[in-house]
Amino acid sequence: MIETLFGFAPSLFFMLLGVAFLAGFIDAVAGGGGLLTIPALLTAGLPPHTALGTNKLCASFGSLTASITFYRRGIFKPAFWLAAAAATAIGATLGTVAAAQISADWLNKLLPLIIILTAVYALLAKPLTDDSQGTTPRTHPKLIQWLQGFGIGFYDGIAGPGTGSFWTLSSMSLYRMNLLFSSGLARVMNFISNIVSLITFAMLGHVNVVLGIGLGLSLMAGAYIGARSAISMGSRFIRPLFTLVVLAIACRLVWQNWIN
Repeated sequence: MIETLFGFAPSLFFMLLGVAFLAGFIDAVAGGGGLLTIPALLTAGLPPHTALGTNKLCASFGSLTASITFYRRGIFKPAFWLAAAAATAIGATLGTVAAAQISADWLNKLLPLIIILTAVYALLAKPLTDDSQGTTPRTHPKLIQWLQGFGIGFYDGIAGPGTGSFWTLSSMSLYRMNLLFSSGLARVMNFISNIVSLITFAMLGHVNVVLGIGLGLSLMAGAYIGARSAISMGSRFIRPLFTLVVLAIACRLVWQNWIN
């Protein structure tokens, strides 16, 4: 039955569930879990466009849960970010359409390189610090929000790995908000680009709905346990190890699609 639904063996399906669980767990402990799901789907043999679309469905579970949490705690203020939200939605739509126009062969070659670059950045980047930044965003012309939202939204639509980190870093720099409030903004905008990109991929027929829901639920379970796990020096140990695993998978995809 599972093989009929997904087109591959039950053992591979449960392996993907395990990867999604691990991605959710690590994302809650150290961040960056989304880097693992796309290469896992590609390695499982999904066409690249379907891998991207299915990953958007999977990722929407986690980003929606986080967005609701940040909103309920008063960390995200919707009224200030309307321009950024609109720009993110437009950018994600255009980025997804652009990704759909890229041939499957070139997308197979492009995605592992993007994942490798993002993973290297995550491995080498210095830990984020709050410094003297506050909770209230520094006033900026709406043009800044439009440029930021459109640029990152477009990237999330056409690829996606590292989008949350890009939002957090740029928001801390542009608006002088602390890490918590910048992360809240990142999660909400990441959900907007995820859901818009998901709808666009679905309209183009590039989403495995049942698989995406299964992986999304598994990812949420991993995030729930990870967020409640007391792991001594977890981020310091898990994040580099996790990034090295992602690099290994991505390098295998490069070998498979570029060299072999």
